Amino acid sequence: QVQLVESGGGLVQAGGSLRLSCAASGGSLSNYAVGWFRRAPGKEREFVAAINWSGGITYYADSVKGRFTISRDNAKNTVYVQMNSLKPEDTAAYYCAATGGSPAVVAVAYRSWGQGTQVTVSS
Repeated sequence: QVQLVESGGGLVQAGGSLRLSCAASGGSLSNYAVGWFRRAPGKEREFVAAINWSGGITYYADSVKGRFTISRDNAKNTVYVQMNSLKPEDTAAYYCAATGGSPAVVAVAYRSWGQGTQVTVSS
């Protein structure tokens, strides 16, 4: 199965930008749809964005639509999420996940998960 590692998290001010990366090994990401999820302290995990194998189909949570952009570079075996106009409520641990099926907004659809990267947005 494919292994995933997230990177790019950090501390930013409200209104700032950050780009997260999801790098895969042990398999080609071109065979997988990839989703991003996040979990804030004391809250349940929530869907952020997803992308199909080619990048031609994307989905976004209403809370991030217009601010976040998911993309992929299959030659680099990497999926990205560009996060702009960040808000304090975006503070969370962010996780990427892969599925051999179509992109989904529910976590149970994904079989491979990364360890997460922390994003903290200060006010």
